[in-house]
Amino acid sequence: MDPPTQPPPLSKSAQKKAARAARFAEYKLERRAKEKEAKKEKKRIRAEKRAAGELDEEDEAERARQKKKPRVEFGGRVVIDLGFDDLMSEKEVKSLCSQLAYTYSANRNASYPFSLLFTSLSGRAFDRLESMNDAGYKRWAKTEWWTEGYEHLWEAKSDAPQAEGELPGTPTGCPKETVVYLTADSNEELSELRPDETYIIGGVVDRNRHKFLCEKKAKGASIRTARLPIGKYLANFPTRKVLTVNQVFEILIKWAETKDWEIALNHVMPKRKFSAQGKHSKGKDGVDGADEDEEDEHPEGLEETITSTEDLAQVDKSDFTVEHQENSDLGA
Repeated sequence: MDPPTQPPPLSKSAQKKAARAARFAEYKLERRAKEKEAKKEKKRIRAEKRAAGELDEEDEAERARQKKKPRVEFGGRVVIDLGFDDLMSEKEVKSLCSQLAYTYSANRNASYPFSLLFTSLSGRAFDRLESMNDAGYKRWAKTEWWTEGYEHLWEAKSDAPQAEGELPGTPTGCPKETVVYLTADSNEELSELRPDETYIIGGVVDRNRHKFLCEKKAKGASIRTARLPIGKYLANFPTRKVLTVNQVFEILIKWAETKDWEIALNHVMPKRKFSAQGKHSKGKDGVDGADEDEEDEHPEGLEETITSTEDLAQVDKSDFTVEHQENSDLGA
């Protein structure tokens, strides 16, 4: 009997990478323990101040109002189309997965949350999500994950894929005519969101290499497209109207809350882009001037969102850290 073959030794580069991964895993455990202790200490101090009558009554009342703030389902559904895995680099896939985590965090804290569906989950995006916080994405509340594409939304129920995640089983479909693919290249401007419609956001980070990517895909499936009304409400936004996945989703969330595009856009859009003299400005209405190195945009209130151990089990803060969160071909 031949002796078992030994696996080839790791290269120096692979050894360094494995060592870094081990150090990072240890660091995450230490950081979580510190955060847990810090939260306990913060609660203790707050309790002492409350007992001593030192807390501001208005602040306390506002905190109570926020806790009691009702959460009402908007009724519409948002689909993140992940069918672009082969068009992205490793860095871009990592950035996309962080954007997905931001998207979930925004929905989890929204006053009018959407039903979230992620389609075409496969390849490196799947591997990355599986590695993040022990596949924590599977525990994200009120989400569905399909390995199949979004076209199964309007197929017969017997042909519908099995949903995974917090909403398992056969998912609810929708009529094809109620599906809208959001893309900056659409000729139609979105005037309002409807609770009986499904909005698709392209889950791709491509540094603007692939022009009209989502528009062409939607036309190939014979579904309607629309763009967010950025040019109508933000006249001083000069750069190419291309946003990250979570930015587009946050705009939808804010509109559902306020029914006002101007408020929603100003709440989410990065203020540093509002410069008519920006070096990336180019062309009429800024359509051709995309930033190629879009810095990581942190949704407002993210630190407050992820403070408890329960939150950490659902969305790991370390998985939000991306050096550059690139622009994506989305519905701007």
